[in-house]
Amino acid sequence: MNLHEYQSKQLFARYGIPVPNGLVASNGAEAADAARKLGGAKWVVKAQVHAGGRGKAGGVKLVDSPEAASEATEKMIGQRLHTHQTGPEGLPIHQVFVEQGSKIDRELYVSLVLNRDKGHVAFIVSPAGGMDIEEVAAHTPEKLIRVNVHPAAGLQDSQCRVMGFGLGLKGDQIKQFTKIAQALYKLYLDTDCSLVEINPLIVTGDKLVALDAKINIEDNALFRQKEIAGWRDASQEDEMERVAAQHELNYVSLDGNIACMVNGAGLAMATMDVIQLHGGSPANFLDVGGGATKERVSTAFNLILSNPKVKAILVNIFGGIVRCDMIAEGIIAAVKDVGVKVPVVVRIEGTNAEQGRKLLSESGLAVIAAKDLTEAAKKVVASAKK
Repeated sequence: MNLHEYQSKQLFARYGIPVPNGLVASNGAEAADAARKLGGAKWVVKAQVHAGGRGKAGGVKLVDSPEAASEATEKMIGQRLHTHQTGPEGLPIHQVFVEQGSKIDRELYVSLVLNRDKGHVAFIVSPAGGMDIEEVAAHTPEKLIRVNVHPAAGLQDSQCRVMGFGLGLKGDQIKQFTKIAQALYKLYLDTDCSLVEINPLIVTGDKLVALDAKINIEDNALFRQKEIAGWRDASQEDEMERVAAQHELNYVSLDGNIACMVNGAGLAMATMDVIQLHGGSPANFLDVGGGATKERVSTAFNLILSNPKVKAILVNIFGGIVRCDMIAEGIIAAVKDVGVKVPVVVRIEGTNAEQGRKLLSESGLAVIAAKDLTEAAKKVVASAKK
């Protein structure tokens, strides 16, 4: 679950991480009022969307009057912001964050992620802040500093000093950075984060300030993060992915026209690969899970058919925990209830596979049977091209 910048900065402030003063606005009048309340001579109006690259896309404006803040806000609200992270469809802007302008002497990069190889939380810092960290990693990897934090020992001051010196900080700045790093580490653990990022952490005079903030929360831990779970902004999420999550389906939208319904993440990825191999393009990743039921299969059909780009459907089920006859019943019910008007290719194997195939063959429905995955992929690609 992603948080907006203003929400991330609320958490930062709770943990004593310095951030500029700012207020949220939903229209021009609120933005102008926010600028007056904050005071100063310059303000920054930032579109609140779950994506990076807002500045290059026109989602960050520097203004010098409350009236200009109002005008910039009115131009953003109700629009969709298109960045390199949103794709061509963009994300809707419903709010902006009006923030006091800051004097910037230097821009640094700081993030915390999970190092899955070691099972440690890892700091990644760089003196090249204010730009895409992917670009830094690709072209100047020597500017990246990585520090793994052992869960038993916790973050050590010595590790903070290593990062601070690597960032070119000196004297009291090292002490400030140590406090910020320790607070970030505590925040990461307390709120079940999967990512915390500051880009940039600015040096302004003799102070360090988090000019931007990005936090991702681990979905599986939201049951113990009640307040943060209430901050979810469904408008920033893919509608089909959100509906799928409500029904405990693992779904990711893609750009192709062949819908996939599979049980098991590995099998789903293999299915998409084979479709691509034979000249097709998958419209989604959909894992109905090992505990698939007739109702869940029917829901999955409804979900994938809500995508107007779908020209054919491939159902690839290996019955281990889940029974193939149950999947077949779900397919039959879905095709009848939903009124599927695109070709459906089905390959089922495993527990009760024969019973499942018999149910499908006797259903009277125009379901195309396949003996193996290669045959299924060839048939569904051909069907999608008709």
